[in-house]
Amino acid sequence: MIRMGAGNSQSVTGKANASSPSDDRFFFYVLLALSVVFTIGFSIVMVVVNQSHGDGNIGPGDSPSVAIAPDHPRQLADFSLTNWTGSNVTRAEVKGRFLVVDFLFTSCSVTCPFINDHMAQIQELTTNQPDVKLVSLTVDPRDDTPPVLAKYAKRFKADPRRWLLLTGDRDEVYGLIRSFLNQDADNSFGYMPGNFTHTDRIAIVDRQGAIRAYFDGLSQNTPGAVLNEIAALRKGSL
Repeated sequence: MIRMGAGNSQSVTGKANASSPSDDRFFFYVLLALSVVFTIGFSIVMVVVNQSHGDGNIGPGDSPSVAIAPDHPRQLADFSLTNWTGSNVTRAEVKGRFLVVDFLFTSCSVTCPFINDHMAQIQELTTNQPDVKLVSLTVDPRDDTPPVLAKYAKRFKADPRRWLLLTGDRDEVYGLIRSFLNQDADNSFGYMPGNFTHTDRIAIVDRQGAIRAYFDGLSQNTPGAVLNEIAALRKGSL
């Protein structure tokens, strides 16, 4: 009787520990639902960001990337900042070059990777154009130190001779960014430090330091559009 009781107890325990098919299906549906919720949530974030910071879209079927004129005549400000390589960079060192400029912070995981993928494409497209330099300005200079930017630069295969990722004193960095962008003191969508508007744009600076146009940094058509804009500016300056 006792042995039979022990056997029965073991059998009951085994059944309790076994995973039934219904439990497995329930677990699968929970994972599937969480995956769908995450995907929808990410898509909503991207739509909100696009609507609040520009007219561009992400993904296949993009419309042609159109140049956006500055809201008023803008000129590149003087600056003295630190590159991701640790070297000092001033305005004089980029004089006479076409500049392709974007805005980032390395902890940004929503828009910055898309935009800098496009910057990497622009770097490749302008490989044989020594009069073109790429410049990335951090809106978070406190955390984006040169070593942090160096790690970020390697992620996008930045060429240290052609792509500057600049940081430095906050007032100095923000002074330079303000020559490109406005600051919004009450920005409900201020997901980037500094509350700068239109941080998803890529700007073009001509050889005289004038800011000539902006493009939607999230559009897959922007690298080609940037290349065409620089070609037109180059032709016009001959």
